[in-house]
Amino acid sequence: MEIRKYMSNWRVRLGIALIIMAAILYITNFLLFRDLHDTLFYLDIDLAFIPIEALIIVLVLEWIIGEREKRNLLQKMNMVIGSFFSEVGTELLAGISEFDSKTEKIRKKLIMTDEWTKKDFLEASNRIQNYNFHVYIGENNPDSIHYFQELKAFLVKNREFMLRLLANPNLLEHDSFTDLLWAVFHLTEELENRTDLTNLPKADYQHLAGDTERAYSLLVYEWLQYMEHLMENYPYLFSLAIRTNPFNPDATVEIQDPPKGMI
Repeated sequence: MEIRKYMSNWRVRLGIALIIMAAILYITNFLLFRDLHDTLFYLDIDLAFIPIEALIIVLVLEWIIGEREKRNLLQKMNMVIGSFFSEVGTELLAGISEFDSKTEKIRKKLIMTDEWTKKDFLEASNRIQNYNFHVYIGENNPDSIHYFQELKAFLVKNREFMLRLLANPNLLEHDSFTDLLWAVFHLTEELENRTDLTNLPKADYQHLAGDTERAYSLLVYEWLQYMEHLMENYPYLFSLAIRTNPFNPDATVEIQDPPKGMI
């Protein structure tokens, strides 16, 4: 039963066929030229070359195939990440940044242009990693409470979409983005389980602020990585992302005419 199972594998059948074909060719060579010495000599040379062929296949071809698969996986992951920012992430960044009391300290580092290079992204990323995010929610800031009521509805509305992203197998190799999704899910659950956000204890507002800061910091980091990916691979998408930058208060999707005298 096991033999029949292996024989049904096309690779096994192909291997057996190739071995038989090689044996037929060697036998034919011997029958035609009647020179056993030369036949065995060339057979020995061919056998000696097998380890070198295996080395080439395993170390070189496997590496080439692995690199190609890695690029394809990265491409698929960035497509998923792009859909997240299109549907949820960019709006989250724009809203939460309004209640980060220190946003102005990093805003300039996050307003990019089409002249940015990898060095600029590296500097921005280093600045973000050393930045202490601080989101304030409280009864003394009614605008923040109103926003988080809207945020609650927005996240609940998009929960199914984010669940589908989390189930995407392409994200198994992207731990940081998976951490971001979990942080946003946790924030969603925290907000959803509070029926009234207008009259919470001060300690509870601080707890919600901590959950928001966690999601916000991961959002900014992943957004930077995604923007760098667009710059390197999709300049036209990068152009649109610049014109809809959530950290740029003057951002406008319309392409503006140059000032008079500069045409």
